Amino acid sequence: MDKLIIAEKPSVALRIAIALGGSSQKREVLNGVSYFVIDEVNSKTYIAPAVGHIFTMHQVGNKGGYPVLDVEWAPSYKVSSALYYTKKYFDVFEQLSKKCGIFINACDYDVEGTVIGTNIINFIAHGVENAKRMKFSTTTPSDLRDAYENLLPLDINNFYAGETRHILDWLWGINLSRALTSALQTGKPLSIGRVQGPTLAILANREIEIKEFVPKPYWLIYVLAKGVKFSNARGEIFDKGIADSAYSETERNKSNAVIESIEEKEAYMSPYAPFDLTSLQLEASRVFGLDPSTTLAIAQTLYEHAYISYPRTSSQKLPFSIPLQRIIGDLSKNPAYKESAEILIREKRFKPHEGQKTDEAHPAIYPTGIMPKGLNAMESKLYDLITRRFLACFGPFAKLSKSRILMKVGSEAYVATGTRILEKGWMSIYGYIDLKEAILPEFSKGAIKISKIGMSEETTKPPKRYTKAMLIAELEKRKLGTKSTRAAIVDTLFKRNYIEGYSIRVTSFGMTVYNALKKYAEMIISEDTTRKLEEDMEAIAEGRKEEAFVINEGKQLLLQALELFNKNKPSIGKEMKESMAESEIVLGKCPIDGGNLVVRHSKSGKIFASCSNYPKCKAIYPLPQHAKIVPTGKVCEYCHTPIIKVFKGGKVFEMDLDPNCITKKSWNKKNVEEEGKEKGGEGKKVRKTKRANVKKAKKEKNSKVGNDVSA
Repeated sequence: MDKLIIAEKPSVALRIAIALGGSSQKREVLNGVSYFVIDEVNSKTYIAPAVGHIFTMHQVGNKGGYPVLDVEWAPSYKVSSALYYTKKYFDVFEQLSKKCGIFINACDYDVEGTVIGTNIINFIAHGVENAKRMKFSTTTPSDLRDAYENLLPLDINNFYAGETRHILDWLWGINLSRALTSALQTGKPLSIGRVQGPTLAILANREIEIKEFVPKPYWLIYVLAKGVKFSNARGEIFDKGIADSAYSETERNKSNAVIESIEEKEAYMSPYAPFDLTSLQLEASRVFGLDPSTTLAIAQTLYEHAYISYPRTSSQKLPFSIPLQRIIGDLSKNPAYKESAEILIREKRFKPHEGQKTDEAHPAIYPTGIMPKGLNAMESKLYDLITRRFLACFGPFAKLSKSRILMKVGSEAYVATGTRILEKGWMSIYGYIDLKEAILPEFSKGAIKISKIGMSEETTKPPKRYTKAMLIAELEKRKLGTKSTRAAIVDTLFKRNYIEGYSIRVTSFGMTVYNALKKYAEMIISEDTTRKLEEDMEAIAEGRKEEAFVINEGKQLLLQALELFNKNKPSIGKEMKESMAESEIVLGKCPIDGGNLVVRHSKSGKIFASCSNYPKCKAIYPLPQHAKIVPTGKVCEYCHTPIIKVFKGGKVFEMDLDPNCITKKSWNKKNVEEEGKEKGGEGKKVRKTKRANVKKAKKEKNSKVGNDVSA
């Protein structure tokens, strides 16, 4: 019987074809999609790629409003025009399935990969009875061949868990978003979801903590001796009277200060554990300032090229089933890791230091030993981070010297501490360690001369805002979302204009949504509701619960949430409108009907200006993106639109809102010249086209009717 192997992406399909067929595999093309054929004695094996999900959730029927409780899988290209590119891949699977009787899901071995491949087998191939699963953690030829030679049954429980997640996420997202939008009654689309809500609540609560934080003064007392700062053993003193008394006691007895004890002991610091996805995202953010979504995307690329193992893992363990000694040997052939790897080989250090976290599907992230080629700068950096972390976990403990010196000044005690690295051990391999030495000079017991006494007044600091990487780690700690979805959930909150900034701040709009739900429909933002469903989906994957039971449970919880929402819908809408009106940035008056021109956000997260009288007035103007916009109170004498001040990229400038205003003539000329230079010989043609477009735009400058602000 002919076989069809389903890969998740084209690059992986190619690697599977090469691994299984070598030079005998042939490349075929259908509708622009490449697939591969391996001729065997009495059959053929086809390897074809998907491009992620070929199927997506779709509402049954065309019912508007909410609640909507009936959904089904449908080809992605039929559901959204933006996903029409998936049709040609659908067609390839449809054609190849007619030739085959055995089907193998070789998509990533996680819930999403299981759903992608199983849906193709279910709805296109109709071959569940003759379906198998390939399981691999790297895309190296040896691992792919081993997975093919040791096929597993379909991981059907993983599919049921994944399908349940897709159904419940879709139902909660569409129903809650429609409910919010209908409450506001402005045409502005709002969104909230099963995990988005609790995530927004975490950030909003932190925002409230910061806002309500009342700084408390405290005092720190110190003395200087031999250039070393000794801190008062009391630490932070919150009573000014006690601080003054301690300072006076020190001042009176400064000439009688003595070193009472000197303690120095050796300590050992174990290597860091190998990376799981969350720790990789945190470290890449700390070291390189990388966005967690970017880190995952780069790691996925490295995996698809067989340079590292599968990155979507929760494990910090490297089982002995992995050829660790061989990998270290291969890394020794890379000049960048030659010295470190050879030390490990010479000392026969092949047992890794591991962390506590586990993942049944995949081990910790590790390099495969294959020499990377053609990496860009950031890919090289992330590969180096992963590889050095891997090698370092085999290294010897670092040896430190910890010093503690106790000084007595009258009845007051002062302490100085120091750290010296005696033996770097694994630190010499993992160069991204941020441990700083604090080396103390020689001290001996007895009298000591104090050169200075100081007392500083400090204030307690509010809790820190989350960075994106910190928030993802917090979601993992609270068991909200999955390792594969957490970064995307946070990205969605940014796109919806609920949050902003590197140190994440909840926008006034985000606080409006949170406050309304907190007051009137708290269940929607409850961690408990979401965590309960997360645990139930884990139970499905482990075979402890039925899919139908959990879906029904999720629907009932949703209906309870909607019932609570509807009961308070008028109040929710009123409060949101009032709050949004107070927080709107008014840039000036609309030249068409005199309404306020306010800053709005599109579905994609872009900002623009539109009339507050929408939908009666549909005036719309573009705004510079990723910039601070401030109204000036001035109006352009030519186009009569407000003039704004723009702060962007270290530059500050003023501009009116009409992109076709005569004042933009010099801007257009500059853009034409710059683009002409970029196009080389086509410069004249580009400039001619630009002039024609500018001329046409000026003729139409009085037409200020824009697109629907909800676009």
